[in-house]
Amino acid sequence: MSIIFNAMKQIRVLAPPNKHLSATISLDGSKSISNRLLIINALTPIGLDFEGLSTSDDTQTLVNILKNKPAFINVGAAGTTMRFLTAYLATQTGEFTLTGSKRMTERPIGILVTALKSLGAEIKSLEKEGFPPLQIIGRQLKGGEVQIPANVSSQFLSALLLIAPTLENGLCLNLSTPIVSEPYLTMTLKTLEHFGIIAQKPHPQTINIPAQPFQPRPLPIEADWSAASYYYALAALSTKANITLKGLFPNSLQADSVLPTLMKQFGIATTFTKEGITIQKTTVTPPDIFRFDFNTCPDIAQTLVVICAALKIPAEIEGLSTLQHKETDRTAALQTELDKLGIVFQQKGSRWVLSFPETPINPPEIPIFDTYHDHRMAMSFAIWAMTSQNGVIINNPDVVTKSYPRFWDDLETLGVMSYEL
Repeated sequence: MSIIFNAMKQIRVLAPPNKHLSATISLDGSKSISNRLLIINALTPIGLDFEGLSTSDDTQTLVNILKNKPAFINVGAAGTTMRFLTAYLATQTGEFTLTGSKRMTERPIGILVTALKSLGAEIKSLEKEGFPPLQIIGRQLKGGEVQIPANVSSQFLSALLLIAPTLENGLCLNLSTPIVSEPYLTMTLKTLEHFGIIAQKPHPQTINIPAQPFQPRPLPIEADWSAASYYYALAALSTKANITLKGLFPNSLQADSVLPTLMKQFGIATTFTKEGITIQKTTVTPPDIFRFDFNTCPDIAQTLVVICAALKIPAEIEGLSTLQHKETDRTAALQTELDKLGIVFQQKGSRWVLSFPETPINPPEIPIFDTYHDHRMAMSFAIWAMTSQNGVIINNPDVVTKSYPRFWDDLETLGVMSYEL
């Protein structure tokens, strides 16, 4: 059964009675790769050829903005789109107002704006300093050298690197702090390299990109490893699983491609094929405690926390600082939703600790989870249906369109049913 969801307020998610999962699913293209390609395509007059573009709201928003380039631009909740457009529009002739959702106006962008202004850009905050909405008067930028902290968002760095080849004098980035989410920075550099852009790294904290033309080359867009995390989670909570996910490659540019290694300890085996991967449930003794640093792959942190909570595995987790500046404060949201189940998730120094009270509470007969305008909260807690006899209820489930519009339909191919309430 396929359901077309239209502005849903709630859905109820139910696992198959036997918890057996078997299906072949074609995952959507990577949002991260798609958005980088769109900016590159807009910067080069040649026009680049690529296929498999993400159908996510974030990517489709960027497609429409780059096509029409209106004077007033509202990116909604699309964080990558906001950061990439800030740099891109600074190089384009014209005057633009760039804003987003209420949450977007609370997400800092001052570090990127300061860097661009040091390169000659004319940008100012229209309300709170260092936050959207922004007024951007675009022009050809000379480029040059800029110092920037790298411990807040790798998207600031990627936004600058994507425009670097078009700057008159190129760009030299001096990173003043350790890098967070470094694989996303590597993704940007590897994507630029694919299109003929040579980057120099004379020092681990320095990236130099001279002015140079993009070279048109085809680039198939691999599927989204972040989306794959929810199928790994479902498999971990199943009694039997054999799931094929099309479009995923070995040696991926995506940070979340750590999943095959990470999920071995939860009894999930991964086999790469010509089409993608097959994941299967195996017999394994789960760890007594799960420890991991998500500094390089924060987008799958929520999924792994929920897996541990469902399997009653205590966890000690590092590298969650960037989650507080996402679509919502994801650590606070996890804390609130797990508390509904009598599970403790709390910060202790630089770590977040997942624990279970000695006297557990009885969870609700049908847990109801809020989503906080955050697609990953909806998808992460949907998997809790595998542990709840009467399923779960997800509030505002349409938020999944931000990154994975077909999520609820794809779950149904596994027998995980979703009913609009």
